[in-house]
Amino acid sequence: MAISVENFFLDPRSDATLQSRIQQMIAQGILSGRFRRGEKLPSSRKLAAHLGVSRITVTLAYTELVASDYLTARGRSGYYVSENAPEPLPPTQSMVVEDRVDWVRAIGQRFTGGAAPEKPQDWARYRYPFIYGQTDSTLFDHANWRLCAVQALGQKDFAALTADQYDQDDPKLVEFIARHTLPRRGIIAEPAQILVTMGAQNALWLAAQVLLTQRRRAAVEDPCYPALRDVLMQSRCHMSPVPVDADGLPPDRVPDGTDVIFTTPSHQSPTSATMPLARRHALLERARAMDALIVEDDYEFEMAFLRKPSPALKSLDRDGRVIYVGSFSKSLFPGLRLGYLVGSAPFIREARALRASVLRHPPGLMQRAAAYFLSLGHYDALIRRTAHAYAERRRVMEAAMAEHGLSIAGRGAHGGSSFWMEAPDGVDTARLAARLRDNDVLIEPGQPFFARDDPPRNFYRLAYSSIPAARIPEGVARIAAAIR
Repeated sequence: MAISVENFFLDPRSDATLQSRIQQMIAQGILSGRFRRGEKLPSSRKLAAHLGVSRITVTLAYTELVASDYLTARGRSGYYVSENAPEPLPPTQSMVVEDRVDWVRAIGQRFTGGAAPEKPQDWARYRYPFIYGQTDSTLFDHANWRLCAVQALGQKDFAALTADQYDQDDPKLVEFIARHTLPRRGIIAEPAQILVTMGAQNALWLAAQVLLTQRRRAAVEDPCYPALRDVLMQSRCHMSPVPVDADGLPPDRVPDGTDVIFTTPSHQSPTSATMPLARRHALLERARAMDALIVEDDYEFEMAFLRKPSPALKSLDRDGRVIYVGSFSKSLFPGLRLGYLVGSAPFIREARALRASVLRHPPGLMQRAAAYFLSLGHYDALIRRTAHAYAERRRVMEAAMAEHGLSIAGRGAHGGSSFWMEAPDGVDTARLAARLRDNDVLIEPGQPFFARDDPPRNFYRLAYSSIPAARIPEGVARIAAAIR
């Protein structure tokens, strides 16, 4: 790899000779770790022109560095950082910039401090990863995704790839959502009622920013998706956590004066509870009585392998008060970061304007590649294959948990990809997770999902989306042994 000439600059404060300053500049780059062994330096002609010095001065500096084994010369190929060059030094006080800014005063708003679940980046190296939301490479359709991505890079789609769409979305993706995805949930929507987002979390943020103010109140499930709680705190609205039960959010416990209700009726996050049809109608009636809006996060509806999923809340809405959030990031892969909002045109218009001021639109390449993958039938095939694998893993996990006496606190009525678990009183699942990690097992402690100041510490989530069925029994056995 060649080091760009733009990485070189002389210290104007030094009174040493030009040759010495060039030697010091390169030596310091090597000692600091910026220039690495085997990397090629710019030619003496190019570096001399960049620094505004004579070529012979650079050549002499290079020669001295070769003599001291910082550099090596390779015939006509040029100069390279020597394989015998000194190891980079640890940072010293003189190399570190002293930060003299009073950041306590300088930061106007804070977005940190929320309790978020830990997601180990190296989760795949663990043998028993009961971790939620990651992609199983054995199930994903690499070949067809690659073909769709290559097709999206072609000349035919040059405009979709390169153009600044400002506040618009890929028409092919919007068309698929309108004609195929939404009708499966009983939802009919026009393109003006659909907005593509950077995943479901971005959709929830847009909804909160458009709908909530410091004087409005939002009702949120407890426990719930931790990032949603952070989003609502950033909106500075009044927030009312509503404890869920075995059927999800109880409509009669939503406080009077609520302006927006956030709910996950298909698979409550994280308990996996499925809201019955009668309760869905009751929630709509409760919202109508308060003139409140509902934001429905319909994640994991595709993973309904036990029975047909219940109708989306949005499909039962006759007032236009439900705003629907969907995502391809969970069903395809998290790094895709593609979701969508569906709502009345006035709301989508404001959400679109807000999105344009923050990020314009999701990358055109990803939108077009996803549109091809969806429209060519690869997505449906992937969902069928994934659902079949999840059904088998769920069966194996239920049998293993029954054998070892683990207590299930919540499970999806139609499928899903995880169980909400309850350990015996006195078990701190954060400490349990740390102990299990040393034993090659990953679980998710439940505390970050609760909004209370003193949340219960004995809940945890076990997902089967990222672990092969053959490894589940031993992993469950290790969890049970650690709890004992």
